[in-house]
Amino acid sequence: MEMPTLTKPDFRGSPVVFLKEVKSELAKVSWPSRNQVIKLTVVVIIVSFVVGVYIGGFDLIFTKLTDLLLIKQ
Repeated sequence: MEMPTLTKPDFRGSPVVFLKEVKSELAKVSWPSRNQVIKLTVVVIIVSFVVGVYIGGFDLIFTKLTDLLLIKQ
């Protein structure tokens, strides 16, 4: 597979030329479909919730353990 050549944007040139180059580059992007965006957003929300509950659970456990250790002293 051939690697694409990367070029630096010419900020010294006209802003119109730069914006045209940006538009041409964005046309090459493979955008996800609406269904893909919805499905992946749901996955991110669910994973974030599960990780939050997991971390929150450990936080609760360690808080209770710390309280038990400090109260007995």
